Amino acid sequence: MPTTLLGIPGDTMAIALMEEAAHLRALGVPHVALRKMISAAFLAALLAVPIAVLCAALLAKVSDPLREAIPYVFPAVAVGIAYLSRGRWASVLALVPLTAMIVGLNSFVDQQIDKTLSISFFVGLAVGPMVVDLVGLISPLTRSKLPTRSRPVFTIAPEPTSAIGGRSLARLNPFRSLTRSEAGLTASSAAVTSLTFFVSPLAMAVLVGEIVSARAKQAYVRLSRTIAVRNGVTDSTYLAETLIPLVAIDLPLSPIAAGAAAPLFNAPPVYTVGGDGVDLHNLHSLLTAPEFLVFAMIGVLAAGAIAFPLTMRYARPAAVWVARHLSHEAVIGAFVGLVLVVSLYEGGAYGILVLLSVGLIGGLLNKTIGMHAGVQCMAYYIAVLSVPAFLG
Repeated sequence: MPTTLLGIPGDTMAIALMEEAAHLRALGVPHVALRKMISAAFLAALLAVPIAVLCAALLAKVSDPLREAIPYVFPAVAVGIAYLSRGRWASVLALVPLTAMIVGLNSFVDQQIDKTLSISFFVGLAVGPMVVDLVGLISPLTRSKLPTRSRPVFTIAPEPTSAIGGRSLARLNPFRSLTRSEAGLTASSAAVTSLTFFVSPLAMAVLVGEIVSARAKQAYVRLSRTIAVRNGVTDSTYLAETLIPLVAIDLPLSPIAAGAAAPLFNAPPVYTVGGDGVDLHNLHSLLTAPEFLVFAMIGVLAAGAIAFPLTMRYARPAAVWVARHLSHEAVIGAFVGLVLVVSLYEGGAYGILVLLSVGLIGGLLNKTIGMHAGVQCMAYYIAVLSVPAFLG
């Protein structure tokens, strides 16, 4: 909702959706975009869970060699993702100093507070362009170039006839919001990306979105198709990168497992990954593959049962209320405050240091050479998963 209605990223994965969300909001259809996004996410999650668990059950038979090989796969994947970005070889070259900076920052913070950070890095890379813009406001040179105009005018399209008429159960069907091509592309993209558990979800969302958008010629069709598919891919990869390492490998050897899902693997004294005389004790040892499937599907269905009807029913009223009553500057201020609180909670003053450092550098790389946040997140994964393996 923040992405489509407010123009700020609701989470790190929403960075891939910002451009399409802004264009659709300018067209006056943020509520339509929101419905397409929630429908695509629900559809992708329903497909991703069984595919990911099945893939994990098969990979469990080769978990030992897989555990050894994965850290060496990340650099190759990162180079490929970087080359496919707008920056091409510039993004590939920038991977090296960015990775070195993250390794150095992580080591410095570990020496100071006896732990490494992850959330502050992710948030900093995700909001990098916004950090650059906000810091630029302090500079007279940058501020003088900003456009000034009268109070903006917002236009919001009326409800489509198919969304307000007919049976009351129509809103519970995700295919009512998605066209046939959008549903098909979302389903196929979710199925394929559920297997790519070694690639950043943000990078996969950007890459797949560029592929599907290239096939659409009409602007609205291209925007709506891209935002639906990208949101579906963020869900499918997020779930797969959590489930596959949990079921098959028992170590956080995927981008999401090394970041947001890390407590499911290692959260002493409750969950541990073993080693140094400590037994392995986490969800990998507590649940079987069928149990993972059952509980994950229960979670998807429960979340869908709550979020999906509310979003489908109140998308346009929420869009109208936001346009009439919320100041964009106030929203940005609240968002900045939330980001600072998250970083302070994780690492105190060092969390803020990491946030500003990677935010400024990552934002400049994004704006100047086209190195998007998905590529930058791969640099973080190389720093925390591959570099230690290379150094022994």
